[in-house]
Amino acid sequence: MASTEHRFSTSDNQSRVRLRLLELVGAIEPWDDLERTHLHTATQWIAGGAPIYRVRKPDVPAMHLVSYFVVLDGTHGRLLLVAHRKAGLWLPAGGHVEPDEDPWAAVVRECQEELGIEAAASPITGPRPFFLTVTRTRGQGAHTDVSLWYVLNAEASAITSYDEGEFDALRWLTDEEVLGESAEVLDPHMHRFTQKLRHARAKGRQG
Repeated sequence: MASTEHRFSTSDNQSRVRLRLLELVGAIEPWDDLERTHLHTATQWIAGGAPIYRVRKPDVPAMHLVSYFVVLDGTHGRLLLVAHRKAGLWLPAGGHVEPDEDPWAAVVRECQEELGIEAAASPITGPRPFFLTVTRTRGQGAHTDVSLWYVLNAEASAITSYDEGEFDALRWLTDEEVLGESAEVLDPHMHRFTQKLRHARAKGRQG
């Protein structure tokens, strides 16, 4: 009996996790047709019962969930990007969501581990994902990341160190500077994210 109860309990928890993820994904307003396609892909993937979380580095399962967080210094209007050692690209900070971990909890954990600060959700978005991408990674152990992008607030002066095992450097860039960077050196969706965030910030100022 105990074994049967455990199976039901595990199944119920997994169902709650998937429903929570579907709620988060469903609340994201698509920026363009590509994000609309990615949202549909992610919804089908979550609802279809496929494994969601990475259980072995770098690519098991071949498609898994990631939480990105873009730190915004609102005082100076700059975004934080990190030079990711393995990817060889300038990316937002973030990491893989652990089994049954809420994606926002992953943001809180990774923010402390990678940047040494407490995660503070931007008033633009709150502690909910703002953007979603489905991306095939490059290099050895290539796999597909389903990435929820969050927006955090922090003053640049508050970040005095970073995880040097993960990153080579940090850069604070304005919207214009991000959009002026070659797409070859950035996350492939960084320009689109920046355009979406700039639009949301402008809309917030008008409101």
